[in-house]
Amino acid sequence: MLIANKSQGGVLSALRFSRHYILLTTALAFFLLIAGATRTTYAATITVRAGADLQAALEGAVAGDTIILEAGATYVGPFTLPAKPAAGDLWITIQSSALSQLPPAGSRVSPAHAALMPKLVSPGGNQPALRTAAYAHHYRLVGIEMAPASPAALLRELVQLGDGSMAQNSLAQVPHHLSLERCYIHALPGQELIRGVALNSAATDILDCYVSDFKSVGFDSQAVWGWNGPGPFRVINNYLEAAGENFGFGGGLPGISGLVPSDIEFRRNTVTKPLSWRGVWRVKNLFEFKSARRAVIDGNLFENNWGPEQGGFAIVLTVRTEGCQVMQNTIEDVSFTNNTVRHVGGGINVLGRDDYPGCASLRVRGVEVANNLFEDVAKTWGGHGHFLQMTDTEAVEVAHNTILHEGTLVMAYGAASAGFRYRDNLSRHGEYGIFGGGQSPGNASLRAYFPGGVISRNVIAGANASVYPANNFYPANLEEVRFVRRAGRDYRLAANSPYKGRGAGGRDPGCDFESLNAASSAAARVP
Repeated sequence: MLIANKSQGGVLSALRFSRHYILLTTALAFFLLIAGATRTTYAATITVRAGADLQAALEGAVAGDTIILEAGATYVGPFTLPAKPAAGDLWITIQSSALSQLPPAGSRVSPAHAALMPKLVSPGGNQPALRTAAYAHHYRLVGIEMAPASPAALLRELVQLGDGSMAQNSLAQVPHHLSLERCYIHALPGQELIRGVALNSAATDILDCYVSDFKSVGFDSQAVWGWNGPGPFRVINNYLEAAGENFGFGGGLPGISGLVPSDIEFRRNTVTKPLSWRGVWRVKNLFEFKSARRAVIDGNLFENNWGPEQGGFAIVLTVRTEGCQVMQNTIEDVSFTNNTVRHVGGGINVLGRDDYPGCASLRVRGVEVANNLFEDVAKTWGGHGHFLQMTDTEAVEVAHNTILHEGTLVMAYGAASAGFRYRDNLSRHGEYGIFGGGQSPGNASLRAYFPGGVISRNVIAGANASVYPANNFYPANLEEVRFVRRAGRDYRLAANSPYKGRGAGGRDPGCDFESLNAASSAAARVP
């Protein structure tokens, strides 16, 4: 009624003006909003020449920016990746100016590519070359070399992702969404340096990198190790070289209450020690969990590990509570598949509970060891040549492995293990076969240490069939197995092998090498 009292033309003019005004003011407001937010959404390229201030560039960068460092230039740290406001899934990328000349994503770099990389160095003073601030997130480093400035530089860790100290005591503080891609991270020849990458972060990738030369005489040394980060972690297609333990989790006091490193993906890595290190540096193992949950270790090459420390075992799964101080530590739901383990003093050692006096720790449970090749597990490497040593575990399954060892096949001790399944494997009997302390090999040891265990469809060459369960195969020696070409390391069953198709479901006992090679295409191909 009020509008009807006005002229029609006046009303229309007023409505048009009102509509245009709203559109204009809305557009202006939107423009001002975008203009004000430009540096948080616009992807800038920042070039930092040799001698320029890289830390200032890091402080000034915003999500979406790319910082380009000059290939061949040296930037003296330490450098800190600062915390930035959240901006969705936008990252800050720090990369080489010669990135296009490096191998593409998915291909591993090597020291031969160092000339195409800028170098971040630590001058010493126990300062890393690179570290993260609390709350830092969404950083990618691509095609970067990181090293000590000189052999005289004194430091403990070269790269610190997250904080391993008690200062990082809440999940909110943990740096996350971090990625090292096609980077060369190394100590210098003859130099003692304990750790390449301290992995105490969340949502972190290490991809296609070369991490090498980490060694010490008086301390354990590692290529990559973590204890105060929740995960998830992806460590894929890297070269990892260290004397003590090349890779692992646990072994320290986490500042975050209840923390267990979790959701770990470890694929297609080459994990090794140079033979020239034997008798020079302190050596323990190639891979170790002291605390971890939900882990896949698939398609890797593990080679060269020797005693006398830790019996020369290559793979060590041992719950450790650090003297009853970290009672949440556990090892649960671990899948070890499609790997090659060779030239080692022992295969796998599983300690089900911490043996620290008075510690009633959690128990190792849910471990699968399937479709692996264990080759040259021998006393010449300073161990006993055992394939598997274990005590007090729950739900461990060992299936479809080809095992070429010298010592005892399965060595049990201490408390019995529940839910043990050993099936479809191919090996020689070795010294004592399946054996536990105070018992005779075979059925007596199985009753004492693996009550209710399932032992089926295995080829155990040289075993006495009368003291082992039925539904297995006991040729006199490995020659009777008939490999395709054992001398050439082709351990597939020949067409005329009497055990062809004798595994469960009509499969061959032992490793399926087609599956292994498909999973490990970037690390090792055998045969």
